[in-house]
Amino acid sequence: MADIAVHDEHTHHEGYEDHTPHATSTGLSNNKLAMWLFLGSECLLFGGLIATYMLYRGRHEGGPAPDQIFDIPLTSVSSFILLMSSLTMVLAVNSAKRKDDRNTNLWLVVTALLGALFVGGQVYEFTAFYQEGLGFTTSLFGSSFYTLTGFHGVHVTLGIIMLLALAAIITRDRITGDKAEVVELVGLYWHFVDVVWVIIFTLVYLIPA
Repeated sequence: MADIAVHDEHTHHEGYEDHTPHATSTGLSNNKLAMWLFLGSECLLFGGLIATYMLYRGRHEGGPAPDQIFDIPLTSVSSFILLMSSLTMVLAVNSAKRKDDRNTNLWLVVTALLGALFVGGQVYEFTAFYQEGLGFTTSLFGSSFYTLTGFHGVHVTLGIIMLLALAAIITRDRITGDKAEVVELVGLYWHFVDVVWVIIFTLVYLIPA
């Protein structure tokens, strides 16, 4: 009987280990390490786009210059909205760690809505710039500006899709692994796009060409 009890305890212990995240030598789980590696590659990509813009931002022959079209107050409001979404993402992660699905979903949806407001502001800004004569092929400044900010907008849009999909999965209780870790991984991505925008906003809008 003692042997059977020991065997059952060993089996139960093995089953428990199967559901825990596998850690790497860095102390991070494989999922977190993969996300950090992905974000590292994204840093290189955005670094190249930012460098290209800084190189070409003064090349606006045949079209309007940055100081002629930028609406700093509008972009500042959009930036503030995106920064506030980082706060709501933190609240979502904290709720997930407390296993509070209701508030986790609430803050995930609020974060997605704030991100959608930012993207909407960016679309409005692009439309206004186009009407003022700045097209994608108007000048090297226009091409590098639309590529950099548009690429970031795509990342925010993908983040919104991830947030809403995660909220739907949590509602249906379809997550098989560590729910808090999944929310945290999406949070890492969202904080990344927010930090990148702070850099873009500072270099593109606040520092004159």
